[in-house]
Amino acid sequence: MTAFALNHMTVARMGYVQLLDTAAALGCIGVEVRNDLPQPLFDGMAPAEAGAMARAKGLRILAVAEVKRFNDWSDDKAIEALALMKIAQAAGAEAVSLIPRNDSLGMGNGERQASLRVALKALKPMLEDHGLTGMVEPLGFEICALRYKSEAVEAIEATGGKGRFKLVHDTFHHTLAHGGDYFPDHTGIIHISGVVDQTVTLGQMTDAHRILVDDADRIGNVDQIAALTALGFTGPVSFEAFAPQVHASTSLQADLAASIQFIREGMARKAA
Repeated sequence: MTAFALNHMTVARMGYVQLLDTAAALGCIGVEVRNDLPQPLFDGMAPAEAGAMARAKGLRILAVAEVKRFNDWSDDKAIEALALMKIAQAAGAEAVSLIPRNDSLGMGNGERQASLRVALKALKPMLEDHGLTGMVEPLGFEICALRYKSEAVEAIEATGGKGRFKLVHDTFHHTLAHGGDYFPDHTGIIHISGVVDQTVTLGQMTDAHRILVDDADRIGNVDQIAALTALGFTGPVSFEAFAPQVHASTSLQADLAASIQFIREGMARKAA
C-alpha cells in the first residue's frame, strides 16, 4: 500500500505541531519540514525536541528542506549546508533537501554538469559525517540548471554517491521536463501535486498552479506513482502543494483525506 507523507508547504499556514497532528490523523508515515516558510523552522523549538515530538506521534522526519542553489557551490554554501545538516541530525531527520539554482544561470552544456559534480563531491563526506541522505530535486522549469533526473543520476554515479544521494521524483517537475526515464533505484521520495487549470500551457505552469491531486489532474500523478511502484519503488509519496487556495482551505485535512482516497482507488484500479 502506498505510504503517504506531508510536506509542510502543503499546510503552510499550520505550525509544526499542527503539521504533525494532521499527518498523524491522515495515517502518514512522516513529514518534511522547511526553512522557507514565514514561521521559524520547528516554530523555534529545539531540533532534538521537535524530533522527539514527531517520533512520539509515530512519524519520521523524512527531510529538512532546503539547501538552495546547492549546485552553485562556494565556501558560503558549504557553511549553509553544514548548518542545515546539524539541525537535521539533531532532529533525527533522515535527509536534507538539495534544490538547484533556478535563475537561468550556470546552464551551459558541460558547465552545469561540472558544477553539479563539484557540489556532490563536496556534500558527500558532509552527509556521511552526519548520517544523512542528500535529496536531489531536479526542477523542470526551463530556467533551472538541473532539469533532468538523468543528469542527476549520471553525476551521482560519477562521484560515487549512489545511496548517499537520492532523487526526489516530483510529478509536477517531471511533467515540466517533458517526462523521461524513471529511476526507481535512485528515488528516495515522490512529491505530488495536481494541476487542473485548463487555460495554462506546460510552459506557463508555476508553483501557484499546484493543488491537491483529484480527478481533474492534468499531469498524471496516479500514472507516475503507479509506474514507479511497478518498477519497485516502495518509498513515501509526499504531498507538496503550493497553491494559495490549498493553504487557505478551512477543510484541509478533509481535502487531503479525499486526495489520498482518490489516489488509492486509482492505484487499485491500475493493479487490478
